[in-house]
Amino acid sequence: MGNVIILVFNFICSVSAYDTKGSQNAHSATDSYFMLLWHHRLYLYSTAALVFGIWFYLKMALKKKSLAGEISPWAYKAVKRDHKEKDAVVHVSAVKIFYGSQTGTAKGFAKELSEEVKALGIPAEEIDMKGYDPDDRLADECSNSSVCVFLMASYTDGQPTENAEWFCKWLEEASTDFRYGKTYLRGLRYAVFGLGNSVYLGHYNTVGKNVDKWLWMLSAKRILTRGEGDCNVAKSRNGSVQADFLAWKGKFLKRLQAVAKGEKKSCSGNCKNGSSNNKKKGSLGQEEEEEKERTTPHSSEEELLESSDDEDDSTRSDEKLSGSVVDLEDLGSIMTSVRKAKSKAEGDGDAVMVKLSKLNGTKKMADDVEVREMITPALRDALNKQGYKLIGSHSGVKLCRWTKSMLRGRGGCYKHTFYGIESHRCMETTPSLACANKCVFCWRHHTNPVGTEWRWKMDPAEKILQEAVEKHQNMIRQFRGVPGVKPERYEEGLAVKHCALSLVGEPIMYPEINAFIRLLHTQNISSFLVTNAQFPQEIRDLVPVTQLYVSVDASTKDSLKKIDRPLFRDFWPRFLDSLKALGEKRQRTVYRLTLVKSWNVEEMQAYSELIAMGQPDFVEVKGVTYCGESSASSLTMANVPWHQEVVSFVQQLADMLPQYEIACEHEHSNCLLIAHTKFKVDGEWWTWIDYERFQELVRVHQESEGQRSFSALDYVAQTPSWALFGAGEQGFDPADTRFQRRNKTKDISGC
Repeated sequence: MGNVIILVFNFICSVSAYDTKGSQNAHSATDSYFMLLWHHRLYLYSTAALVFGIWFYLKMALKKKSLAGEISPWAYKAVKRDHKEKDAVVHVSAVKIFYGSQTGTAKGFAKELSEEVKALGIPAEEIDMKGYDPDDRLADECSNSSVCVFLMASYTDGQPTENAEWFCKWLEEASTDFRYGKTYLRGLRYAVFGLGNSVYLGHYNTVGKNVDKWLWMLSAKRILTRGEGDCNVAKSRNGSVQADFLAWKGKFLKRLQAVAKGEKKSCSGNCKNGSSNNKKKGSLGQEEEEEKERTTPHSSEEELLESSDDEDDSTRSDEKLSGSVVDLEDLGSIMTSVRKAKSKAEGDGDAVMVKLSKLNGTKKMADDVEVREMITPALRDALNKQGYKLIGSHSGVKLCRWTKSMLRGRGGCYKHTFYGIESHRCMETTPSLACANKCVFCWRHHTNPVGTEWRWKMDPAEKILQEAVEKHQNMIRQFRGVPGVKPERYEEGLAVKHCALSLVGEPIMYPEINAFIRLLHTQNISSFLVTNAQFPQEIRDLVPVTQLYVSVDASTKDSLKKIDRPLFRDFWPRFLDSLKALGEKRQRTVYRLTLVKSWNVEEMQAYSELIAMGQPDFVEVKGVTYCGESSASSLTMANVPWHQEVVSFVQQLADMLPQYEIACEHEHSNCLLIAHTKFKVDGEWWTWIDYERFQELVRVHQESEGQRSFSALDYVAQTPSWALFGAGEQGFDPADTRFQRRNKTKDISGC
């Protein structure tokens, strides 16, 4: 090393001597050696730096060689720390699936999604919001690398379900509470799927939209566009709420896998239309933009919700416009859709699809609308489990328990007592499983679809009646040889004589209802049709039926909304107009009152006013039937009145009606009949029906194309003494033998 330095020094001296040779004459011989060094100090500094660099390089090379591959302590710690950080990075530690469910649909979706997530190798947990305290626990999800999924169902009037009430209340308050701050949930990654029914125009998926908005207001980051499941088959994007969830679930799982791999997709509310601009911005600029937007105050009704861009524009083009919040990135696609629709309307003019019916007249069908079947696969499974025999895409038939009872000689239903129906020859069916109400006492627990108009595929009336009779007869044949079944009644039961259009749903919604009723009469089958008093025009257009019922479940607007939970916003005017339409009918009409204890039994005066409005021939008053615990209803056994309580109510009501009296009683069904005094001839009640006479009258009416009409008094028959109110039999036919069930679960089915 010393030899190298000497050589370098000699080289520098030679260069210096050469450079100064020309100026030796200008300097004296006495110039000092130090002056020479000072003049050439730049070369000295460079030489020193070069020497030090070479020395340091050689030293490091020799040290590495001597260690033979060993790493110095400080370098080893740095490498170890770097590897540790890489190994510790977990982008998704778990998926927390929160559900707000009333009927169990969202809960089922949560379980399904949990299993799918676990199949990807990611831990998943289903969380019932009822037992979850967001104030203590939700903020923890911001720092533990979890992804939160919220499956939110909208309940009555767009309110949260019972198990999600507190969570939603807390989230709403926190989103506007300065004590939490706008960044309280920063770091929380989430996705929302809402469950609703687009029939409720003002409340469709309200809860899902609000939860999505409130989370964003607290700076949580949405990793996937909000999904919406529609129980309205006609409007559902994929055909049913189950299919909607399946489509959204596939997108979520795909997005979850990307997030788990660490793929980032930064978005500030304009992913759709501003993706190119985002690419031009640096990551720092994006973070500043997000922070600026999140800390900017917005209206609670017009939040700019951030979105992911992994959905195609086509899936967002028909986004619902009825909600209170419209995402900014959706505005472009919405306007495009509006322009296309306007252009198409101008090009097509007023063209509409028209279905011509010889029996029902002209029916308009919405153009350019995908017509779906009413019964989805999930609904079909649920109804089949309940014993329905489904017909086509929207009809069904089921064997009434009173039909089974009368086949065994154990008594008939209250219609047998009041009107002379032979219960073992009665077919309970409906041409429309859909309904416009969601009554709290519905014994079908709301498994049937709902709607305010017919928007499904339609089966012909001939097919419905033919299959209904065939399936009913097949169910009757199952009783062949069963102990206790009377042979003569078995043979009679195979020949259908009566049809109760009261199985479930709203039969009057079926566009071909008049054709169906005429076919019944053609086959000498009487018709008993029940409607929920929400379709006044359809009542007016209805052809004569043997007996027309209107359900009067409450007498005031508030109680009707509480009990029937109607879909129509103008349900009360429709209700009153339906009663007026009933009063215009000449055939037998009935008000059917269902008493729900603590709900509608105190409205005596209001009931009397409604009866005076419609002037029905009969008023049936029945205690509500408890159909077991249901998440869709708050009804309990405490709401079921005792028979004596029903009798007391009827007596008080009859005293307020000058032209009505109590005529019949069926204690077994907890039901009484109030009849107009015009059916009391010479002190004898004539509430029963002469069915043969009715068939003659309706045949003449049809042949004359409605010119020769008839009234309720034209086909009456005398009521037997055992059916009258106050009789010892209390409405039980003495020709049968009463059978008391012991230690068996009560059968709650039947009309």
